[in-house]
Amino acid sequence: MSGQRQAQRRRMEPDARRAEILGAARRLFGAHGYTSVSTTDIATEAGVTRALIHHYFDTKRALYLEVVRQMMVVPASVSERLPPTTAVERVSICVDRWLEVVERNREMWLFAIGLENLGNDQEIEQIMLEADEIATDRVLEAVMMTDVAEGQQKLRAMVRAHSGMLKAASREWLVRGTLSRADLHVMLTRTVLHLVDTVFPAVRD
Repeated sequence: MSGQRQAQRRRMEPDARRAEILGAARRLFGAHGYTSVSTTDIATEAGVTRALIHHYFDTKRALYLEVVRQMMVVPASVSERLPPTTAVERVSICVDRWLEVVERNREMWLFAIGLENLGNDQEIEQIMLEADEIATDRVLEAVMMTDVAEGQQKLRAMVRAHSGMLKAASREWLVRGTLSRADLHVMLTRTVLHLVDTVFPAVRD
């Protein structure tokens, strides 16, 4: 039994090291941008060798893309283990979890959403498209509308459009300071619910 536990720990070690590298890269890219950060900087920050970074990610570009993906794709934990209760409570929980992720990674979040304005990087654009679809899945799961058949494409399009407002609102919170985290929680929760409860039925009909 002890041998199995030791084997499990050994299998987990590479994942832990990879996570440390990603965390260091996230902090440095968020603070200084892509071009100003070297793999040596990341290795020093993570407490590993450059060779180990290249072992896991091959190139700085590959590491950078993984950091952007990790930051932009809404993690599964945001909508995991939601209580079988009302859509209002479920959305409220999801929004609170998402705000916690963004607040904890403020600089990298702002850096990542700013990449959308560049519009000249196909790999980044693909990550953003993927992130929007996953975010849409998370929202529909929270409001218990994953099985909607009639008007499904319109519903998904509306939720994707809402994500654009969400990013703009996060700048008001994190950069301008015009909205608090509590304000954003109310705004995002209520607009999602209004969208699916009122706007979508009106558009569908």
